[in-house]
Amino acid sequence: MDWISVGSLITAAGAAAAAAWRVRRLQKEVRQFEAKVEQALDDMLSGRETAGNEEEIKDTLWGKCGEKLGRAEQIWRRKEEESLLEKKQMKELISDISHQTKTPIANIKLYLEFLSEEELSEKGRGFLKNLEGQADKLDFLLQGMVKLSRLEAGIIQIRSEPGNLYETLTKSVTAIVPAAAAKRIILSVDCEETYSLRYDKKWTEEAVFNVLDNAVKYTESYGKIHVKVIRQEIFTRISIADTGKGIPTERQAEIFARFYREPEVHEESGVGIGLYLTRKILELQGGYIEVRSRMGRGSEFCLYLPNG
Repeated sequence: MDWISVGSLITAAGAAAAAAWRVRRLQKEVRQFEAKVEQALDDMLSGRETAGNEEEIKDTLWGKCGEKLGRAEQIWRRKEEESLLEKKQMKELISDISHQTKTPIANIKLYLEFLSEEELSEKGRGFLKNLEGQADKLDFLLQGMVKLSRLEAGIIQIRSEPGNLYETLTKSVTAIVPAAAAKRIILSVDCEETYSLRYDKKWTEEAVFNVLDNAVKYTESYGKIHVKVIRQEIFTRISIADTGKGIPTERQAEIFARFYREPEVHEESGVGIGLYLTRKILELQGGYIEVRSRMGRGSEFCLYLPNG
């Protein structure tokens, strides 16, 4: 073996050793980078300020994106602060609107009650009855808009706790009895009186009432509405079936949208937020809603609440 071959071998060995050293160094940097990124993300998610070392940043793999990640964190925190401020302002605005409208509506109803005790002509009585109906409608619409605003501003807080579902359904059904009785609609409930579930009582009562309210509106006189509770493997299903006019297939995906109303029933009171609110309330509890309907054969709304 001549000196040239030996020199070539030594050079090759040196190059291989240098390459191996660079690979090990790169692997070490990658591991350090991975650990720092993971730590930075953990800090961001937990609300801690990410730690940084400018001397360390300059000549490492972390330095190539650490600074940008820090900027992204600052922007994210600023946006979060702005969002919290907007939510607070919205909460104050909604509370103010609710307070400012509650008093005049209550006064209007009070004056209407005083007026009903006065001597009025038959025509005047008719006007008074219309005014009372319009006042109730205005009160209903404002309450609905306030609930919707609270929901979309994230103000509504769901508090799930063990409760008796039968009692909640009873409250919802009792609230709709006057409207159903006016149309001679038969209401029935099939639920164990001791049925226990972990859920938000107040808002679930609201969700069930909204569906019952729709069922009464769109069911003809002398119709039927049946409420049935079935425990499934993962969810508890609250079925509300009516003998109403039914919903066309092409509209069934639209009825849960905000402000959606059936074209044929614009003379009915409401603004089209009841089913939207119901969907949102169920989703906030980890549940969902679906509808099954055929034109002329009634509708069945199924509200699902998780059993866990």
